[in-house]
Amino acid sequence: MQATIYHNPRCSKSRAALSYLEENGHDVTVVRYLETPPDVDKLRALLASAGLSPHDAIRTKEPEYRELGLSESTPDDELLAAMVAHPKLIERPIVVTDNGARLARPTELIDDIL
Repeated sequence: MQATIYHNPRCSKSRAALSYLEENGHDVTVVRYLETPPDVDKLRALLASAGLSPHDAIRTKEPEYRELGLSESTPDDELLAAMVAHPKLIERPIVVTDNGARLARPTELIDDIL
């Protein structure tokens, strides 16, 4: 099966998800989202496919979250724009197959879409 992973090689959870996919024989396309972040429409679609709100998929402990004045009450469109402008805020890894998308935390959640 073909899979796409929105990957940060410095993240242990992201590396674990990539290894899991490769070890199970899946053809994986790696998107280094810190270098090539998705646009707002793509990110919105990814999150919708994964059943996540923007706040569910934002890294609230990153300094940028506080510096930008983001909170649980920030409108989704503002959160998405912040995530695209500061891709470090995007929770990882996100894995996509023809069966949908999942935030692979824990890694085994990938099985839902394989």
